[in-house]
Amino acid sequence: MEEVALSNPTMIPGLQEFLLQCPGMSLLPITDSRVVVLGDFAFLARAKDRPDISDSYRLRIEIPETFPIDLPMVTEIGNKIPRNGFYHVNSDGSLCLGSPLRLLVKLSSSPTLPGYVSRCLVPYLYAISHKIRFGGPLPFSELKHGRDGEFQDYMELFSLTHPEQVGQAIRLLGMKKRRANKAMCPCGCEQRVGRCPFNRKLHKMRQLASRTWFRNYWKDRE
Repeated sequence: MEEVALSNPTMIPGLQEFLLQCPGMSLLPITDSRVVVLGDFAFLARAKDRPDISDSYRLRIEIPETFPIDLPMVTEIGNKIPRNGFYHVNSDGSLCLGSPLRLLVKLSSSPTLPGYVSRCLVPYLYAISHKIRFGGPLPFSELKHGRDGEFQDYMELFSLTHPEQVGQAIRLLGMKKRRANKAMCPCGCEQRVGRCPFNRKLHKMRQLASRTWFRNYWKDRE
């Protein structure tokens, strides 16, 4: 039988801590640059004015070697989550935990795998378990799927009022700062970016991902 070597799991921030915290999850042998963990993920979560929920899901978490710059892909393989369009499961089976830029914002204060799990994954699973047990809508704010939902979230994140402004802001984040500063500001102030306070928001977003990330993100959504 051909020997299968694990990819380099030591490069994933917080992986060993995650495996200690989640004994039901284990590393899979993968020959490429990904790190994959699979198993039963158990959690206990609390939310203000809502019941505590303890639950578990059988998950596959695929972590790119570029994490935390690029986000993991989580797939539920136990068929516990209904695939009827109301539980935010993507067409490829991966879980839709939120808009990518919002997830990067959440992750920025704790850029490790346990940070990703506690800030991005567990809130989603809590909401899903709550809906399965008690019915009704998801207990937290819910976005539309795809580009419309993401831009809805980014209007709040950037404090903008129109999706077209969000598109302009993302395109600016894909440019070199010097070039972006000469462009007209998307906030509607009729000034160049370099002269508008909105530039501070762009500066914060630049700390989250590379220009290439923003360019590729926009290309996929044009």
